[in-house]
Amino acid sequence: MLLLDAAERPLKPDLIDAAFRADVLDGLASRPRAIPARWLYDERGSRLFEDITRLPEYYPTRTERAILQAHAPAIAVCVGGVRTVVEFGSGSSVKTPTLLSAIKPAAYVPVDISGEFLRTSAAKLATAFPLMAIHPVEGDFTRPVVLPAAAAAGRRLGFFAGSTIGNLAIGAAVDLLRAFGRTLGEDGMLLIGIDRIKDVGLLVAAYDDAQGVTAEFNLNLLRRINRELGGTAPVDAFRHVARWNEAETRIEMHLEARRDVRFEIAGHMFSMAEGETIHTENSHKYGPRDARLLLRAGGWSPLAEWTDEDGLFALYLAKTAPPAAAP
Repeated sequence: MLLLDAAERPLKPDLIDAAFRADVLDGLASRPRAIPARWLYDERGSRLFEDITRLPEYYPTRTERAILQAHAPAIAVCVGGVRTVVEFGSGSSVKTPTLLSAIKPAAYVPVDISGEFLRTSAAKLATAFPLMAIHPVEGDFTRPVVLPAAAAAGRRLGFFAGSTIGNLAIGAAVDLLRAFGRTLGEDGMLLIGIDRIKDVGLLVAAYDDAQGVTAEFNLNLLRRINRELGGTAPVDAFRHVARWNEAETRIEMHLEARRDVRFEIAGHMFSMAEGETIHTENSHKYGPRDARLLLRAGGWSPLAEWTDEDGLFALYLAKTAPPAAAP
């Protein structure tokens, strides 16, 4: 049962364009240069990312899916009765049916920045779950999310899969977790996937696959800039780079200039020297204690944890925690 009311209609294109333009211009003018990772996900970028999740090198999606399939009944018992599941950054919602089948909520609210991709995925789920109300919300989940009135009542479970929390710097991740708490309410719960620290070779390969799909995903950002902001950035003058930052325990994605380049975007000129990069994405990795500390810092009390037999990835269930009194 796919529903679309006034609160869920697509964001106005001019608002998206203004935010995209500001982030790109500010990011290219800063040092080091960086553009927020959310802009990687236009419609083509979202589809390329779905291709990435099926690559042999990219372990997170299949590992998280296997954990969810193996432990869905236990998760449902721990969660208890919830009226609404809110999925932040839902994408294609490929893992969602397993969760929905186990929990059987009355309503599902997928939230994603790519509107067309979101509505296509929601329509598929509506066919699979005809009796469940589905309210797709097009929006940036890193900003306040207003739930549709029809899905705002009752106890809520947030679902934040794919270790997307790793894309954010620690302070921003804590802020996002606190925002989730405000969205889900004082009796809310959160099921979140968090990728773990592991062999560097395995990590780098997952973000720089042999087929070059991740490279195209990263380079697609330049294509989007050229298309939507009247840019002249020479895409063939850049290459995709994935590197491990040990100090920050994260994989970084960059677009590196192969040669000296000069280009225009939205009437502004930019120059980059050979070897200079645009930082486009982070993927922080967490040890078990680090993950639980992150959740607590974000206002969540961990309840349960499930992982694969190799300890590559973990799912955590947490509930909103009242502020702790100082000793």
